Amino acid sequence: MKQDSTRNAAYTVDCEDYVHVVKFNPFDCGDTCSLIAYGGNNYVVVGTCRFQEEDAEVEGMQYETLRTFHHGIRVDAIAWSPETRLDALPPQIRFCTAASDRKLRLFTSDLQDKNEFKTFDGHSSYINDLVFAPKEGQEIASVSDDHTCRVWDLEGNEKAHFVLRSPGVSVCWHPEEAFKLMVAERNGTIRFYDLITHQAILSLECEQMPLMSADWCLKNSLRIGAVAGNDWLIWDIARSSYPQDKRPAHVDRARLFRWSRVTENLFATTGYPGKTTTQLLIHHLGHPQPILTGTAAVGSGLTWHRTLPLCAVGGDHKIFFWVTEM
Repeated sequence: MKQDSTRNAAYTVDCEDYVHVVKFNPFDCGDTCSLIAYGGNNYVVVGTCRFQEEDAEVEGMQYETLRTFHHGIRVDAIAWSPETRLDALPPQIRFCTAASDRKLRLFTSDLQDKNEFKTFDGHSSYINDLVFAPKEGQEIASVSDDHTCRVWDLEGNEKAHFVLRSPGVSVCWHPEEAFKLMVAERNGTIRFYDLITHQAILSLECEQMPLMSADWCLKNSLRIGAVAGNDWLIWDIARSSYPQDKRPAHVDRARLFRWSRVTENLFATTGYPGKTTTQLLIHHLGHPQPILTGTAAVGSGLTWHRTLPLCAVGGDHKIFFWVTEM
């Protein structure tokens, strides 16, 4: 494994607009291709990707746009529904977005004639993150600067409402813990809520601010990661409510934290966009230094492939893809 190797993206896709957010579908959609969605200033594009790392017949990467959805306003966050299927007849694409007008929009399409969207109103400030219930996909959770986490059904009815002590920055739902919701707050607290009793059942502290992003490890549900200030932090919730591991990562403050979906030891962090570039770091818990350093022109968003050690970052009219070893 190469130590601290700075390198350009392995692949790029050209886009018609600035990419504010990019999201691989984390669920199996019944097709050999991976679905990816990205959001620009007023639309969402859904496409498919194939990489030579998974298919010897592909040279480099193949990307194809399936559909462009008019959004009318800048897209700030995207969540995929587990109900998305490419092997159904007709296929079903379902995702939800958060936008700068404080609304959620639920899109459902069969990639032919049926293209519907519903708007969910309720948040009174900027929505920072959202996620679908990972098993059935019948609920959506969202967190906002309005100091709330809300859970909605697919009609836009509010099913639960948690009052936070500071802006909510991340919300995660783990497929093995379907009745718990993880909510990270800007003040450095991460809480787990029981969705049956609607009570907080556990909290973690990172003892520094601002906490910008947190993620729940898919491959080990006891492991939580986050970035706060310039550092990344990792908890083993079976051991302590304080981080077991913490290291400085980004000089210009850290922005996003995402676990790999294929191993519990791999994660990525991004820094704040500087004057020209954003730094992407891929970390392995067995190595003291990042195993990969990438830069993207004014990057935003960070997402891992469902089955490959490959992550993507959005940028100025481009999506950048980096591949690392396990």
